Amino acid sequence: MKVGLFFGSFNPIHIGHMVLANYMLEFTDLDKVWFVISPHNPHKEKASLLDERHRLQMVQVAIEANPHLQASNVEFKLPQPSYTVNTLAHLKEKYPENDFVLIMGADNLVSFHKWKNYEEILKYHHLYVYPRHGSADSDLRTHEKVKFVNAPQVEISSTMLRQAIREKKNIPYFFPEPVWNYIREMHFYEK
Repeated sequence: MKVGLFFGSFNPIHIGHMVLANYMLEFTDLDKVWFVISPHNPHKEKASLLDERHRLQMVQVAIEANPHLQASNVEFKLPQPSYTVNTLAHLKEKYPENDFVLIMGADNLVSFHKWKNYEEILKYHHLYVYPRHGSADSDLRTHEKVKFVNAPQVEISSTMLRQAIREKKNIPYFFPEPVWNYIREMHFYEK
């Protein structure tokens, strides 16, 4: 089975994430997409992250109606900070029958050469790269393991949505309905 791994903090998950995952399922050869919730991205401040259990719960309620989407907390159990190369090795050992593909934005491809053991990732895994507004070109663009997909660009960021919630904006259509309800019920991002 070909599984796309969509890594992120999902702080919170929003319709931009959902559109991309849906596109990857329907317009590429992926059989499933797993949302891999990062407990701590080595390139982000940990203090700005909502507790990982709540971010996992929001992803689970967002995708519960689609059996081809899955929430993964695999990185919660791995040493911190988590690095993609370690996560991939762990997943390959646990699920040897799966062919894991990384889903990433073109902006991440530009800095991919800075990732820990990026050559090893490229040796064993394909990268499906979606467009991101304003991304520079990458030397890896023509690499045999890099495939560009023409996914629609949804210019919504979790940062912008957290700010809007702090400003008491009513923004339910930016989220799957159960996620918006969960955010409101738990009073997340209000301060």
